[in-house]
Amino acid sequence: MFFNLALIGFGNVNRALVGFLESKKTELEQKYNLEYRVTGVMTRRLGWLADANGLDTNALLEGKPISSSISGDLQSWLEASEANVLFEASSLEPFTGQPAIDYIRTALESGCHVVSANKGPVVHAAKELHNLAQARGLKFRHEASFMGGSPIYSLFRETLPAASIRRFRGLLNSTTSTVLQTIEAGSSFEEGIKRAQEVGIAETDPSFDVDGWDSAVKVCGLANVLLGTQLDVTKLERVSIRDLEVTEIQEAARAGTPIRQVAFIDVLETGLRAGVRHEKIGFNDPLRATGTTNISHFELDVLPGLTITTHNAGAKETAYDMLADFINICKF
Repeated sequence: MFFNLALIGFGNVNRALVGFLESKKTELEQKYNLEYRVTGVMTRRLGWLADANGLDTNALLEGKPISSSISGDLQSWLEASEANVLFEASSLEPFTGQPAIDYIRTALESGCHVVSANKGPVVHAAKELHNLAQARGLKFRHEASFMGGSPIYSLFRETLPAASIRRFRGLLNSTTSTVLQTIEAGSSFEEGIKRAQEVGIAETDPSFDVDGWDSAVKVCGLANVLLGTQLDVTKLERVSIRDLEVTEIQEAARAGTPIRQVAFIDVLETGLRAGVRHEKIGFNDPLRATGTTNISHFELDVLPGLTITTHNAGAKETAYDMLADFINICKF
């Protein structure tokens, strides 16, 4: 099988994805009968690059100029690239999911499978996009949108049939964990932010992380896909670690019950309760971890506890999720 690949965005994730594709080219051919060429790349800096015969991936990875730019819009770019699969890794817009939703919708309507790393479309349009893909005989996959490096969506889709979620708790944001651990060691909130920025996990403005929005978006996407809900991220329970006193954080740590920002879903008889809250993590709690570890813990009707842990995940782990989605799309 041969596929033409188009990429929206060429930052750390899609660059890592192309690196994986190149390094595993022989394995993809021999093990999965899967061949490809990158025929389209769209970024703010590079514009619309398209060549149905294939773009120079080495030049892309090395940042060299490429002269295959076209003028137009998404539809004309997809047509010029003759794409079969779109990898969507544009910037997150948490409150509307746009323009990523329109990118994905247009690609599906044009006959492309879609693999996305973007949480926005999962939160705001998962059901619509999955239904559209199914109606067109295509696949919309988004493993990379939740806890990079951990197969959450595919785990439930492929290997846990007839398993119902009763409860979910997770450490989903490395920035807040790093800030809190820095404060526990005797530093200030500001020093914790600086530490998170130094290790490359916090933005210049860390508000989206520390105020709970990142975890809220993730838990909303999880609930909307795995539980078939349509939660509104702006209406979820949500807390900020700014609300915690330094003394409170340090005293909890000394007592052996460190405070963490925990995302949660409780399936109740009256409906779902979901959001982000502060919790003290006890000695036997499955969420007990150090460093930048991310954890998802599920309580299911058929399993009392299922815990999935990712250590120090970054762009490469997220890119691997996209690669795995691509391979699985082609396999089935």
